[in-house]
Amino acid sequence: MRKRVWIIGLLIALAFTTVATGGLGNRVAIAASGQAAIKNAIAKVGPAVVRIDVTTTVEVSNPFFNAPFFHYFFGEPNIPQKQEERAIGSGLVVNYNGEKLVLTNEHVIDSATSIKVTSTSGKVWNATVVGSDKKLDIAVLRLKGDTSDLATAELGDSDAAEIGDWVIAIGNPLGLSYTVTLGIVSALHRQISKPDGIGYYEDLIQTDAAINPGNSGGPLVNAEGKVIGINTVIARQSQGIAIEGINFAVAINPVKAVLDQLVTKGKVVRGWLGVKVQDLTPAMADKFGVAAGALVADVIAGSPAETAGLKSGDVITAVDTKPVKSAADLVRIISSSPAGATVDLTIVRSKRTIHLQVTLQERPSEEELYGQSSPTTASTTAVKKFGITVGPVTPDVAQRLGLQSPRGVVIIKVEPGSRADWAGLEQDDVILEIDLQPIDSVDDWNKIVSKMADNANPMFTILRNGSTMFVTLD
Repeated sequence: MRKRVWIIGLLIALAFTTVATGGLGNRVAIAASGQAAIKNAIAKVGPAVVRIDVTTTVEVSNPFFNAPFFHYFFGEPNIPQKQEERAIGSGLVVNYNGEKLVLTNEHVIDSATSIKVTSTSGKVWNATVVGSDKKLDIAVLRLKGDTSDLATAELGDSDAAEIGDWVIAIGNPLGLSYTVTLGIVSALHRQISKPDGIGYYEDLIQTDAAINPGNSGGPLVNAEGKVIGINTVIARQSQGIAIEGINFAVAINPVKAVLDQLVTKGKVVRGWLGVKVQDLTPAMADKFGVAAGALVADVIAGSPAETAGLKSGDVITAVDTKPVKSAADLVRIISSSPAGATVDLTIVRSKRTIHLQVTLQERPSEEELYGQSSPTTASTTAVKKFGITVGPVTPDVAQRLGLQSPRGVVIIKVEPGSRADWAGLEQDDVILEIDLQPIDSVDDWNKIVSKMADNANPMFTILRNGSTMFVTLD
């Protein structure tokens, strides 16, 4: 009897639970409809995804010639050797004015000597680069031969994406043809440093959809089967800590905005103001007496901004008639303006509104921009020495590396096989001293290393992951 009562009670409880949650049938229906949407999205975009095989020729150093005994007897060697390297990426076929072109990452095809594109059907084309843009990390390829049987994908609206949306990453990770992963959008409009330390990726979509080597250049697709991003960056480590589930795609709207220039000019020509800006926090907004805008953190020496009289601490609230509510707004408006155009900036300075006329210049390359500094710095170009390229510890760099002060210079590149590489120096090391001589700026670095012979053996005091250590070039 007790057993019968217990079973009846359980059935009643299940019935109430089913009613309260909208019914098990509804749950199944919702799950089925979600799965169907994902399948449909993959079916729409998948056939337009291609594999990209790239060959490059690189110069390498023979470790034998970098051995200390070789340096002792023969001095600094200069015997570069060339070898071919191969890499795999992904791409997306799109329709541009009736022509089928391939979108991929710039870093996938950078320095390529040959490019081959393979469709999901197995057909192979030779490809050439129509145009590329290092800032967005986007390139456009043209295929040689008949492309009539190639499917194309529809480009969506990345501004309509929201946190929590389902997204699908499609590509060729690790050379595995046509692999699909599912995740959600976890953040929008992200900005992160590029792996080579030169510049930043901007307007990124962050997702936990798995992106692996070889996925670069493939599409990030929403549940409607529209492309909202191009997969580009994988976060694997930060401060020595392994990271999972943090991956990034270039938002598709900025790509659509420059597609015409990439196809017709081969590059993107952007207007350039020459300021480093940041968003206002509520506390900052109160202090500067403005509700929203782009706060000027630094003005680059010799830039249009310096010529026009912009100052650190100015808040830019409008460009011509376009309101500026954030740093991203300012970057987007200026970048879409032509070089040579004169714009009217509305600025709040010392809680007073003023206007400045600025004639924009063409935006320099990422390499030219990185290392430029404020007018208070005597030198803007760092001397390359011992296989090391350095730059200033800007506020952005200090924040990214968790530094308490902007002292020193940061290593942005170490040449593979160089003496610095063999000594163990790494990208993002902050050099504080050379032979115990303080390094407070790029100018200090230039003055000290310019007097050193190429075969000198200096001792570096560096800061790495919050710890100070010494490294010598033996």
